Amino acid sequence: MFNNIYRGKKVFLTGHTGFKGSWLSLWLTELGAEVCGYSLEPNTEPSMFKELKIEEKISKSVIGDILDYKYLSETINLFKPDIVFHLAAQPLVRLSYAEPILTYETNVMGSLKVLEAARNCPSVKAFVNVTTDKCYENKEINRGYKEDEPMGGYDMYSSSKGCVEILSSSFRRSFLQEDSTMAMATARAGNVIGGGDWALDRLIPDCVRGVNAGKNIEIRNPIAVRPWQHVLEPLSGYLLLGQKLLEEGKGKYRSIYADGFNFGPNEDSVLTVAEVSKMACEFYGKGKVIVGEKSPLHEAGLLMLNIEKAKKVLGWTPTLTAQEAIKNTIEWYKHFYNKDIDMYEFTINQISSYADLMNKYSVHCF
Repeated sequence: MFNNIYRGKKVFLTGHTGFKGSWLSLWLTELGAEVCGYSLEPNTEPSMFKELKIEEKISKSVIGDILDYKYLSETINLFKPDIVFHLAAQPLVRLSYAEPILTYETNVMGSLKVLEAARNCPSVKAFVNVTTDKCYENKEINRGYKEDEPMGGYDMYSSSKGCVEILSSSFRRSFLQEDSTMAMATARAGNVIGGGDWALDRLIPDCVRGVNAGKNIEIRNPIAVRPWQHVLEPLSGYLLLGQKLLEEGKGKYRSIYADGFNFGPNEDSVLTVAEVSKMACEFYGKGKVIVGEKSPLHEAGLLMLNIEKAKKVLGWTPTLTAQEAIKNTIEWYKHFYNKDIDMYEFTINQISSYADLMNKYSVHCF
């Protein structure tokens, strides 16, 4: 897969102890990559990273803060990676209201420090900088945002990620021109679901917690619309983008791949919070959804992405419907709580099954 580009490659992955980072760590390892993860300790209990013993599966796991530039730079230079995937972030909207300084320090200055450390490491040829769909100035229009539309963000998390996109563009123009050996792209995705996520204020984890506690599932904003996608969908986009940068980017900032890309579902998978939570209960076989008190904090009512650029330039396309994504997610949690199967093997099987679907329905990763 991915033209076999990752076999034998050294991959530096920030945020490897998180939800998406755990899945990406396993997929990269399955692809034959040598993975060095760099992250804080997992901040949820339970955590996918610990439950699946991912530290034992990858080449190296380093517990460190991306704001510690000296340690970060030393770690990257010692490992000598071919490519960096930057996922580490403060990823929660509601927490950004309570911790605005932490959010901006981590997301903006942390990203700059990872970029600078990678730029000063001669081995690094490609850099995939993961931001979010919330980086756009959201006017809640009834169409998907395109990559060239203005950055913004109402809340501190969203605006911090808009800043990261502006920072990335400036960094590319300033330092990653034709004489640079490193090419860098940004990847925008959001509302990712999948097994192993226990973060607060996320819909499916909240549903799972409610079902297993025998409590009603309260949703704050039932008519809010989001581009829901299984975690393996954007990860396939990140991996494809990394492949293209390694093969053809060659550090030239004008490369068509060294740019921003949206990764989201097809339009028929853009569902409301109420639809997703009720579907999750149906697949679980139990649980009741009720509408709770609306949060006083601002939350967007409508957000969609236009993914035509990823389709045309990268050849990427989503594979799973929203129903399939929710079904796969709930199956993961059911097995986890039933303790009836080896969850590492089950997770690897979900990755393999997804790869088989990609092989069947598209040619973009081969």
